Amino acid sequence: MAFHLPSVLKALLFSSGQPLSIKDIQAVFARYHEQHESPKEPEEKEAPADSAENQPEAGEPYQEIPRLVTAAQIREAMDELSRNLETAGDVYLIDEGAKGYRIVTNPMYAPWVRALRDEPPPARLSTAALETLAVIAYRQPVTRSEIETVRGVSADAGLNKLLERELIYITGRAELPGRPLQYSTTDRFLEFVGVKSLVELPASDVLSPRQIDEWLNNAMNPTTPGDAEMGLPLEAGEGETPLQDEAHLQIGPPAQEPAVAGSAPGSDPSVKEEETAP
Repeated sequence: MAFHLPSVLKALLFSSGQPLSIKDIQAVFARYHEQHESPKEPEEKEAPADSAENQPEAGEPYQEIPRLVTAAQIREAMDELSRNLETAGDVYLIDEGAKGYRIVTNPMYAPWVRALRDEPPPARLSTAALETLAVIAYRQPVTRSEIETVRGVSADAGLNKLLERELIYITGRAELPGRPLQYSTTDRFLEFVGVKSLVELPASDVLSPRQIDEWLNNAMNPTTPGDAEMGLPLEAGEGETPLQDEAHLQIGPPAQEPAVAGSAPGSDPSVKEEETAP
């Protein structure tokens, strides 16, 4: 029979309990050739051409198997296999996760599998736990105090729930006073949200790392709002440089000084007029 890559990949997926990456599949092909090209001991007598010893082993393809299978060929074969399973309405599907490809049960048959295993339906995460998980996903590694600063409430219950579900894990301690614990997401989190890596997470204008950093810095270093932040007019010396001449602050022509009794308009009252003789 001819070599058919999708069929070989399907057999490998059904035979493995762990996800198979492209490197794992390529290593299988390399190992196959090493096992079938090992030197054999010379036989004393050559067997007839039609004897059972010269017949191919059961299940071994007749056509020559390629030595190198590229990553593109594996992806195309996996896509073809996945389409065939979905079109046929098979109970199994191909899932590509962070660690590679694997065979999974169709979600529509999940109630039957849970009944066989006597397992309860999966519990849903609360809104508080989802908010905590979102902050960790976009800000990781993050400490509990930083999460509480962003959310404004305690994060103990949410962290315990996420640790119990193995959606987050403790990565270490931060270089801060008290050496608080830091949290990050796990590979199960990627499966939970249906992405292969954190790069595929949707961009968020609310939970972007830059804005969260600004919120944390503002929360940890609060400043008293001034008149400008409150929308009040600024006083001289606050927020601007006072002008040397106050006359420049006036709009329109400069106001004239009121005339002094007994003096002509525009004249200097400090200079006395000379008396004239009658």
